[in-house]
Amino acid sequence: MKITCLKSELLKSINIALRAVPVRSTMPVLECILIDATHQDIRFITNDMEMGIETRVQGRISEPGVLAINAKMLSDIVRKLPDNNVTISSDENYNVRINCEKAKFAIGGESGEDFAYLPVVERDTCVTISQLALRQVILQTIFSIASGETNKLMTGELFEIKNDRLRVISLDGHRISIRRVDIKESNTNNKVIVPGKTLQEISKIMTGDHDDMVNIYITENHILFEMPDTTIVSRLIDGEYFAVDQMISGDYESKVKINKKTFQDCIDRATLFVKEGDKKPIILEFTEGNCNLSIESPLGAMNEDIDIEKDGKDLTIGFNPRFMIDALKAIEDEDITLYMTNAKSPCFIRDDEDNYTYLVLPVNFTR
Repeated sequence: MKITCLKSELLKSINIALRAVPVRSTMPVLECILIDATHQDIRFITNDMEMGIETRVQGRISEPGVLAINAKMLSDIVRKLPDNNVTISSDENYNVRINCEKAKFAIGGESGEDFAYLPVVERDTCVTISQLALRQVILQTIFSIASGETNKLMTGELFEIKNDRLRVISLDGHRISIRRVDIKESNTNNKVIVPGKTLQEISKIMTGDHDDMVNIYITENHILFEMPDTTIVSRLIDGEYFAVDQMISGDYESKVKINKKTFQDCIDRATLFVKEGDKKPIILEFTEGNCNLSIESPLGAMNEDIDIEKDGKDLTIGFNPRFMIDALKAIEDEDITLYMTNAKSPCFIRDDEDNYTYLVLPVNFTR
């Protein structure tokens, strides 16, 4: 095999492919990037058996072939090469040479016979959405998935496609994030649970441009994200997702409209008195026209008033400040509306157009 690519194009594709390379594996070939130059184009393929990536590389094929190279080694070498054309070649024994200007590297490769190619995903029905919209929806919900393996369903996000809208839901037992976005006309309704790791990597790969689209294909066990030069396939999480709609109530006794930035900045100042891992809550006291935010800890105390518009009962309630800030950062509106019932019931932040809903559970506090 012999291929030649511009260093910048090579490095861009390597960085994308690296996202599906396991740090350690019982199958050393999975720690490799498979270079497939047997067709009209050059393809880099990686697969950690949960998520696989195939990305096309701009370059010239002088001698077609297939070769597996340790991903970290290839990345480290290419990153340090001059900004010029890079030639990667191998002989029948998979001895690899990487040349760029006067720099010459010789490393060992593998045949790639044991490499696991991406699973075949049927493209019967397609959902199309802009990369910008999908990336935003992921970033606006991914923070509320669970990081542990206590409940695997909580480590993923529900993708619900219905009536030309995509609804994405995540929860971790303390909060719920829901985002809705329009998609191009779709002839399918579906609900699947996508691993959070897959979505985090996809959000880093997508350009975020409004005109760039991504096609989504779903089967019983896999989801495929197809972009112009990159395809990502992921296993789905098996199981029945939580009945989130039953957790979302339309009832409330206190409705508060507040400037989002003012509220967020105030909570951010309060976190000066919260150590990492500390569960000290902020206490919000809502009265007519005013929200008083206070916090006390061994580090000190803070008290601040914020102007609000309130309908309904006065209320005093406590929250984990980080959970509330995460939700506020994901909202782009200038003003937000909070819906609350009492000090022990969830607080809902939602807009009138039903584009987003954030639920944050309160915490007990003593004054």
